[in-house]
Amino acid sequence: MTTPQAHTSARPLAWLYAALIVYASLYPFGPWRDQDIAPWTFLWAPRTPYWTAFDVASNLLGYAPLGFGVTLSVLRQGRTRKAWLRGWLTGCALSFLMESMQSYLPMRVPSQSDWLLNTLGAGLGAGLAQGLERRGFLLRYSAMRQRWFVNETHGTLPLLLTWPFALLFPLPIPLGLGQVFERLENFLAAVLTDTPFLEWLPMRAVELQPLMPATQSFCVALGLCLPVLLVFSVMPQRAHRVHALWVLHGLAWLVSSLSVALTFGPAQAWAWLTPPVWVGLGLGLSIGIACLWLPMRICLVLLLVVTLIHSSWVNLAPNTVYYDLTLQIWEQGRFIRFNGLAQWLGWVWPYVLMADVMRRLARA
Repeated sequence: MTTPQAHTSARPLAWLYAALIVYASLYPFGPWRDQDIAPWTFLWAPRTPYWTAFDVASNLLGYAPLGFGVTLSVLRQGRTRKAWLRGWLTGCALSFLMESMQSYLPMRVPSQSDWLLNTLGAGLGAGLAQGLERRGFLLRYSAMRQRWFVNETHGTLPLLLTWPFALLFPLPIPLGLGQVFERLENFLAAVLTDTPFLEWLPMRAVELQPLMPATQSFCVALGLCLPVLLVFSVMPQRAHRVHALWVLHGLAWLVSSLSVALTFGPAQAWAWLTPPVWVGLGLGLSIGIACLWLPMRICLVLLLVVTLIHSSWVNLAPNTVYYDLTLQIWEQGRFIRFNGLAQWLGWVWPYVLMADVMRRLARA
């Protein structure tokens, strides 16, 4: 039996995955229409003949992580009785809600088969979590996690797991997450046009200028330091920090290369490694090595400072013509249904990180 815990990372991860399901099910979120039929009519509608093996696999496996995460969240709280039932019912109810809402979207087709496969997938994930708990795998995982991390990780681990996905969307500066000020300025200017409140909006006298190579290197270095300091703030052992440092450094390379390869093709996968980026990666690795000896509390305070500086510098970089071209190519790529989600992750990730750090500092 798992040890009851007041906080668990499984709960926020399950919520995040549920949000991903909602996004994938309702994209592109319009135009909404009313067909004058009950939204649950799909339950007895004829089955669509256009089905492939990919449709079956995606609908079956798409809800398995949700059932697994919800069941694991219940198990981590010590409520083992019928935990799998809660995970299965959650997936069943969410799938029914999504299929019903698709009745109002002309670009989506609700299907009884989708709902049944989603429900079956959630049940498989829930049953897997329950089986792992009965065989003691979750207890061994909890023991390993206690050796590597402190108890207060229910907000840190979801941030660490979403960091690579935030890097998938093409960025003007490698590892430069959180560039929102220029977009926010343009959005507010468009909203306040032809209103007296437009004069209240502070306007820049000159356009943003490209960053100097040295500034680009520092932005890359600080962008690499964000996940490193985040994991150091919950990992007390120096030996474990060394492993985490190399893993995060390797993820930064792999995900950034994957983003370029998906945009321009595999032949250009390493084109983002310009001289300023090489210097930034080396500097970020050196800073990470120097932080191996710092206490967790100092790493947490330093993380807040680095996030503020990094966000300020990244928002001084303009969107170049090449970056706008990159976005056009990306929108025609394989992940068009998720490009908006990856972009939003890249925008909000540093600010969610700052909120989590301030919450932890306030509680301390």
